[in-house]
Amino acid sequence: MGINFDELKNKAKNALEKNSDKIEQGLDKASGVAKSKFGKHSDKIDNATGKAKGFLHKNQGGGEQPGGQTPPPPPPAQ
Repeated sequence: MGINFDELKNKAKNALEKNSDKIEQGLDKASGVAKSKFGKHSDKIDNATGKAKGFLHKNQGGGEQPGGQTPPPPPPAQ
C-alpha cells in the first residue's frame, strides 16, 4: 500500500483554505514572540512572515494577479 500524494496534497490545500485566518493569526503571533526575543532582527522576521503569508495566499487560490504579478504580502502586524 503506497502513499497517495495527490490525495495528501488536496487535503492540505483544503485545510489551508478552511483555516487560513487561523494560520495567519498564528504567523502574526509567532512573529510577535520572535520580535520580542530577537528585536534587532525584526526586519528579517517581518520579511519571513510576509513571505509565509504570501505563500499562504498564493496556495489559497489567489495565485498570481493578471499580468503575471504576484500580489504583495500583507503588511506585518504591529
